[in-house]
Amino acid sequence: MKNFKFKTVFVVLFSVTVLVSCSNDDKPSTPEPTTKIAFVTEVKGPVAGKVNEELSYDVTFIVDNACGEFNKITEATIGIDKGLQVEAKYASEVCTQQVPDPKKTVYKFKSTAKGTFEIKFKKSDKEFVTTKVVIE
Repeated sequence: MKNFKFKTVFVVLFSVTVLVSCSNDDKPSTPEPTTKIAFVTEVKGPVAGKVNEELSYDVTFIVDNACGEFNKITEATIGIDKGLQVEAKYASEVCTQQVPDPKKTVYKFKSTAKGTFEIKFKKSDKEFVTTKVVIE
């Protein structure tokens, strides 16, 4: 009788071990995209506009490799100067296409007040590309 109980316990433990070890952990995981700041080389757009009028600016930026794509525009600070920066997204750590072409995105600007405004995008860790617009 003791021998039967021992065999039963052994079979149950063996079955549990097999079921736990056969979990679905062996799936290849897709790499999480990473984001990095991409420096802007040029900002083109109108130099004048009207109150509550939406203005479009073409922003050219450089990514680290050809797999980089535009992600979003965020705020940036260099010293006490505030501006904007382009954030690029990379699908994986490894990219077989190494020569990147300049990428472009559109930045929309709209002012509710008259005045002269500076649109600044991060060109490097120490400098902004600045475009002025006069709103009448």
